[in-house]
Amino acid sequence: MDVVRKGAGRKRLIKRIVIGVVLLGCIGGVTWGVTRLKPAVPTVERSTIWPDTVKKGDMLRQVRGLGTLVPEDVLWIPAPVDGRITKINVLAGASMKPDTIILELENPDVQLDAVKAEFDLKAAEADLTNLRVTLASTTFDKKAAAATVNSDYVQAKLAADRDKQLEKAGLVPDLTMQLSSTKAAELATRNDIEESRLKIIDQSTVAQIEAQKVKVEQFRAIYALKKKQVDELQVRAGYTGILQQLGASAAAGSTTAAPPLEVGQKVMAGTILAKIAQPQKLKADLKITETEAKDIALGQPAEIDTRNGVIPGKVIRIDPASVNGTVTVDVQLLGALPQGARPDLSVDGTIELEKLHDVLYIQRPVFGQPNSDATIFLIGKDGICTRTKVKFGKASVNAIEVVGGLRLGDQVILSDMNQWDNHNEIKLN
Repeated sequence: MDVVRKGAGRKRLIKRIVIGVVLLGCIGGVTWGVTRLKPAVPTVERSTIWPDTVKKGDMLRQVRGLGTLVPEDVLWIPAPVDGRITKINVLAGASMKPDTIILELENPDVQLDAVKAEFDLKAAEADLTNLRVTLASTTFDKKAAAATVNSDYVQAKLAADRDKQLEKAGLVPDLTMQLSSTKAAELATRNDIEESRLKIIDQSTVAQIEAQKVKVEQFRAIYALKKKQVDELQVRAGYTGILQQLGASAAAGSTTAAPPLEVGQKVMAGTILAKIAQPQKLKADLKITETEAKDIALGQPAEIDTRNGVIPGKVIRIDPASVNGTVTVDVQLLGALPQGARPDLSVDGTIELEKLHDVLYIQRPVFGQPNSDATIFLIGKDGICTRTKVKFGKASVNAIEVVGGLRLGDQVILSDMNQWDNHNEIKLN
């Protein structure tokens, strides 16, 4: 027979409530404990990072820029006159001598003007010869007339002297003596005039001949100019070097190449026909960013890497204008050119700005900018890397000065760690 136990149901209820409270307390405690746990430190493979150690000493400060080799001396040959191309004798890459004929032009008007100028010169020379003969004949006539007057004057003077002596002796009347004296005085005056005329006739002759000579020289200069224009229809190099190109270069900023010259093409005076350069005399044109170019000065040493050798050089010109955020710097090459060096060859140039003494520095990280603040992972002895704030100073191509945040001998990570921006610590595996 079953015996009813009093209070059993109540005990079970209490037991369940207690168990529930305990379970809730445990769950709450576990949840609170989990929330208080720190996130696990991410692990990074050591082989994937770029480490470096902070060093102290002299740091060579340099800037680097890409560029090309260009000739020091370039001769652009323009069309001397309007014309039509009738023949092209050489192509780009050919060796040039001063008398090498690059191409030939045709212009009938220039040739006709040269012929006309030649005949004008010959006519002026003929006029000069004729003037000399005419003036010589005139001079002889004047001298003959002067000689006649002088002869008449001498005879009249003798007659006057004779009549004067006879008049004193009473052999001729006084009137005859006076007539002889008057005639002698008149011829004396005419004789003086003729003598003066003879003195200036030589000056007049010289003046007229010199005036005609000036005309001859004028026509000779015109003919020489026209003849030179005809000769220039055969366009010569005038320079020893290599023919770089035929025709003009493409306009700045243009994406299309300039059309090549062709036989039959008309060109205007001044149109660029050819470019000649000396490949043995090259310089490097480097493109340096504006922020780095401000410290470049004339005469600073440089090195030009042609991928087939390194050539020492020095800065000889700094472009005063900036184009697309870069400044063009010309570097004179001081060493021998390596084999394969030629105009328009791409090069990599490094310019030495200064040498910093006794400074802390590291290799320049990908994010390292001069005179800036950055965060960098400091490698601990246990492999735990801690994010550290660092202040950088002056920068070079491969190194950067450390002004604050690091000490001598500290090891840091220089590679890009953007993927760990949300972590202040990482662990190297």
